[in-house]
Amino acid sequence: MKSSLSTAVSLLFKGLYHIVNFFILIGEITRKLTTIVPILYVVNIIIKFFLAIYRLIIKIKLKPIKLPKVNLPKVKITFNFFTEKIKYFLLGCFITLIIVSIFQSYFFIKELPSPYNIGKVNYPLSTHIYDRNNTLLYEIYREQNRTPVTLKELPVYVAQATIAIEDKDFYQHQGVAVFSGMIRAVKEMVINKNLQGGSTITQQLVKTALLTPERTITRKIKEVILALWTEKIYSKDQILEMYLNQVPYGGSSYGIEEASKTYFGKNAKDLTVEEAALLAGLPQAPSIYSPYINPETAQKRRNEVLTSMKNQGYISEESRVKSEDLKVEVLPPKTAIRAPHFVFYTKNQLENYYGIKTVEEGGLKVTTTLNNNIQQETEKILKEELEKINYLNVTNGAILVTRPSTGEILAMVGSVDYFNQPYGAFNVTTALRQPGSSIKPIMYSLALQKGYTAASILDDSPIVFNIAGSESYRPVNYDNKFHGKVPLRYALANSYNIPAVRTLNNLGVNNFIDFATKMGIGTWNDKSRYGLSLTLGGGEVTMVDMAEAFGVLANLGYKMPINYFQKIQDNDGNVLREMTPFKIKEVDPAIAYIISDILSDNFARTFAFGAGSYLEIPGYRVAVKTGTTNDKKDNWTIGYTPEFLVTVWVGNNDNSPMNPYLTSGITGAAPIWNRVMSYLLKNYGSGNKWYEKPDNVVEKNCYYGRIEYFVKGTENTANCNQSALATPTPKSP
Repeated sequence: MKSSLSTAVSLLFKGLYHIVNFFILIGEITRKLTTIVPILYVVNIIIKFFLAIYRLIIKIKLKPIKLPKVNLPKVKITFNFFTEKIKYFLLGCFITLIIVSIFQSYFFIKELPSPYNIGKVNYPLSTHIYDRNNTLLYEIYREQNRTPVTLKELPVYVAQATIAIEDKDFYQHQGVAVFSGMIRAVKEMVINKNLQGGSTITQQLVKTALLTPERTITRKIKEVILALWTEKIYSKDQILEMYLNQVPYGGSSYGIEEASKTYFGKNAKDLTVEEAALLAGLPQAPSIYSPYINPETAQKRRNEVLTSMKNQGYISEESRVKSEDLKVEVLPPKTAIRAPHFVFYTKNQLENYYGIKTVEEGGLKVTTTLNNNIQQETEKILKEELEKINYLNVTNGAILVTRPSTGEILAMVGSVDYFNQPYGAFNVTTALRQPGSSIKPIMYSLALQKGYTAASILDDSPIVFNIAGSESYRPVNYDNKFHGKVPLRYALANSYNIPAVRTLNNLGVNNFIDFATKMGIGTWNDKSRYGLSLTLGGGEVTMVDMAEAFGVLANLGYKMPINYFQKIQDNDGNVLREMTPFKIKEVDPAIAYIISDILSDNFARTFAFGAGSYLEIPGYRVAVKTGTTNDKKDNWTIGYTPEFLVTVWVGNNDNSPMNPYLTSGITGAAPIWNRVMSYLLKNYGSGNKWYEKPDNVVEKNCYYGRIEYFVKGTENTANCNQSALATPTPKSP
């Protein structure tokens, strides 16, 4: 055993000895060449510097280290010999490293695409988006027949707008702007939460024309090398011209000429300053800044470009102010498309995951969750019902249909008419709106978790909350009445405001925010903004988030993230991603069951909505909640069964109030919701399905002789005596 170990150690040291001697040999050869090759003379000086440090180190006396006895080659070592060998060894290592680096760099550069290919026609593959039944919804592609233009044909401010927002030092740098680029990148990362923004126009050109969109160090190095190479081949004006003819401006519009025709119906040479500014702001994120998808964001981005142009001295302050006062007005899109709001929602999701280039050139086949038949019917219902209430100053609406058990989007109608400008393309389902009282079921779910019961007696009497540093808060009910002592069931079913505010005051606003966030509300990030009015809809939400949160109740406590695709394949049919639903338990199933029971209790809500309201669907049991903001700017109805969840909003995109006559449950969103849910249950449902009672739900005879449901263990905490409700009802504060 000892012999084998000794042999192994001996071989190891012999091997190291030969390796060291190899580097020493390289060093000796290099030393002799220093008289011929000046650069090696410099290297020799560097080696001498390290040797000087070594001489200082060897003067330090160290305790000898005992090493295993090994038969090593006999080498006579003196100080001079040792230092010379060390010198040659270090020199050899250094030269070897240089040689290896040269070879690696050569092969790295050899594999790079040539900048001479910039501007040459390629043949991208279209991405196809289908519904769940293989109906083509939209084809995403790059227009192969681009219309190139020369820089001389364009107004000078077209180029200036692009330079101002993308690369203000374009004419000063050599392809890469290290310092200013870093500043831009940091700004984008900190302010706009964007991991891009540091590239020059030259870098963006080579990235778009020659490289893939992945964000890796290797790709970035290639981008830098190609940018420097490109600057040696082409003039600045040539690079800028190719950029303007190459980059994507959204949809199938590639190049400034096609973009100008798409958005404004004119040639690029006829663009105004504000139109040029709008287009200049698109290439960084065409979907986000699209005037079709996000007109307000597009206008903000355009104004940002105008400000940059003013700061760079391209336009005057007077011109900037004049241009910013003009609204963004673009032509309606002409591309054949089904479910446009859903399609562009899907496109945006795909771009976030795969990058713009892959989505628009990669030939993806995307089978979505959408049912086009349901989509067409919901579009029809929305249009017909809005026409009926036009007299109430209701101009727009939105519908989102999901399947609670999987989170699948079955229909998404972002506005009544996608092609109606200026707001038609704006997707309300992803926009921030106040939910009104439709948020209350989430708050009361937290209340049940904290020990409240459906039979808990709540106080609906006048109250004033004195809040330090702000005005006192005096909540009122929608009917301007007070209803005295009421069970939680009736307070929620009839949407009384004062009991809800009192309950939230007991629970704590921050606790409610944390609970709602877990259920799916992703917009209440700054807790300092919110107070007790949060339970009355004082915090903005999106329809998508509300569908996910209500989906927790509809799925008996389990959250299913909202999902848009079933399967994504590449051009060869290989599956890249496939929907794999996973559920997360966020609420006790007993709590979800009790809240759903309250929301489906037509008798309990009769006091507020009457016996035959639009919240009832004959022959079916459904859970439903309405919500209307005090200023009549937002009107909601959200309802569900185990199979379907329908979220409906009506209002105005310009945020103007609707007619005060509009009342939740009678007009507005409720009739639309009723028609959509009735259609789904009749044509796609499995009959009058309802939830099985969870094992930890117990029954108990309670007020008015009715049976009430309790989470096991809380049934004895409730006062079910009818006398508890005999409190006189106050009529005024």
